Amino acid sequence: MLEDKTIAVIRGGKSKEREVSLKTGKAILAALKKQGFQTIDLDPANDDLYQALSAEKIDVAFIALHGRFGEDGTIQGLLELKGIPYTGSGVLASSLAMDKVTSKRLFKQIEVTTPQFISVSKKDFKEEDEQLKSDIRKELKLPVVIKPALEGSSIGLSIVEEEEKLIDSIENAFKYDREVLIEEYIPGREITVGLLGDEDPMVLPIIEIMPQEGVYDFEAKYTKGMTKFDVPANLNEQVYNQAQQLALQAHQVLKCSGVSRVDLRVTPQGKPYVLEVNTIPGMTETSLLPQAAAAIGIDFQELVVRILKLALNE
Repeated sequence: MLEDKTIAVIRGGKSKEREVSLKTGKAILAALKKQGFQTIDLDPANDDLYQALSAEKIDVAFIALHGRFGEDGTIQGLLELKGIPYTGSGVLASSLAMDKVTSKRLFKQIEVTTPQFISVSKKDFKEEDEQLKSDIRKELKLPVVIKPALEGSSIGLSIVEEEEKLIDSIENAFKYDREVLIEEYIPGREITVGLLGDEDPMVLPIIEIMPQEGVYDFEAKYTKGMTKFDVPANLNEQVYNQAQQLALQAHQVLKCSGVSRVDLRVTPQGKPYVLEVNTIPGMTETSLLPQAAAAIGIDFQELVVRILKLALNE
């Protein structure tokens, strides 16, 4: 029984999404404490995590880390070695989902609709790489979306409409990673689909994301009032069902488990495209996944418990 177990909430960490992770972990800890569960608060940036995991009697870990060293399979591997069950996806799925280039290649193989793209490594990139510009013109056309391959929360993301801004935007993305994804821009609406479960997960109601100005970047995500949300999204029934099905396929092809959130764009003609999969979605009470769960009567405390039970196969 979950009530008898000690739960470690691992939050913070060393990624560029540290502050968001601290808020996620704080909300999870509060939800668990309200229900009387025994908890331990761990921050890999301040604690010797290996020693703490060895010293404490931990029955299950709730991973509330975002970005590198949290969503990329690193912490999952450590917990596997320690024999501690944990929330969310395993090592392979976490690593695949974090790597936007690799995950998109997998989507292409099984015909999960995703924007056309090319990638470039820092090693191969040159400031005046005319071949790269030619490839973008030929394969993608402007505008394009440029982002680091291994960052989350839209860190380093830019939408480029003019060719003379390509190089600066690619260089900016290289500040965050050694590989950059250059992706076809899909006009239309931005939506997200949450999933709860393993091989046959529950697909949650779709949320439409409506930035009040510009794009849904880091600032728009985490600044109150800069973005509005509509749940369930007001989409044509056929488009709605198709988007949920694509999200399910993306979750399954990456072998995700426990919980995920799939981000998509829908064209004005009603065609959905998968952008990426988040294996550790934000978990404050106003985050997207909790909003979707609340729309079908799963409150925040219940959602936290459901995710823990999935980790324990209960």
